[in-house]
Amino acid sequence: MEISYVLNGRKYTDDVSPAQPLTEYLRSKGCFSVKRGCETSNCGLCTVLVEGKPVLSCSTLTARINGKTVETLEGLQEQAEEIGGYLAGEGAEQCGFCSPGLIMNIIGMLRELKNPTEEQIRNYLAGNLCRCTGYVGQLRAIRKYLAEKEEA
Repeated sequence: MEISYVLNGRKYTDDVSPAQPLTEYLRSKGCFSVKRGCETSNCGLCTVLVEGKPVLSCSTLTARINGKTVETLEGLQEQAEEIGGYLAGEGAEQCGFCSPGLIMNIIGMLRELKNPTEEQIRNYLAGNLCRCTGYVGQLRAIRKYLAEKEEA
């Protein structure tokens, strides 16, 4: 089936299999920040933004992006690097495997929520699994990032 969409600011038209997972398709387009983790919609590693909202690409069919805008870390480098710096500064990246999905969810959260409370942050990021940390450093980094953005 033929689809047309925008990926990281660039318009594409492509033939895709109706059953192809979005994770697989995006990786074939060079978006290697989109990782395979659990492939059961439980870990958040495959998170991308579709129409500005976080979506688990392992459980989304590629055909569903027809006519839509998709963003990955490759298209959000500046903001992703800034958030990643805060995570590293708080010792919250450790192995880094979960960082792309976490950062995509943080960006989605920032677009949706203005001045989120700690409870809202925790709820929004609940689907991101990290095997290395206890999430304290991640929350500390997010709060620090938000505080410094508020001051600017």
